[in-house]
Amino acid sequence: MSDCDSSCHSHQKDFNHICEGCEGSDDGDRRLKRREKNRVAAQKSRKRQTQRADLLHEACELLEQRNRKLKREVDSLSEEQRRLTEALRAHEPFCPIMHCSFASSTSSSLQPDSMAARSV
Repeated sequence: MSDCDSSCHSHQKDFNHICEGCEGSDDGDRRLKRREKNRVAAQKSRKRQTQRADLLHEACELLEQRNRKLKREVDSLSEEQRRLTEALRAHEPFCPIMHCSFASSTSSSLQPDSMAARSV
């Protein structure tokens, strides 16, 4: 090898070494970009998850409120049913319709005009 060849060969090694550093830098840049992209994607994912949790929490609150309202309505209707049943039981002994025989009467005798005539 001549001095020129050896010198060129030496420069070639240096150039390769520098280029390897560049490639390593490119790999590092790509790695950094990938990590940044992943970090951003993870943030977005956490944000979406938090938003979904918030929506579910709101829906749960609304359903609990509706459930409480419906329970109050059931309680109110149950109380109304109890009062009406009590009123019916109190009325039964005095009701002339309850004491007549429905089996022997015809449907025409249950018409409002014939009922009014009976009470006279």
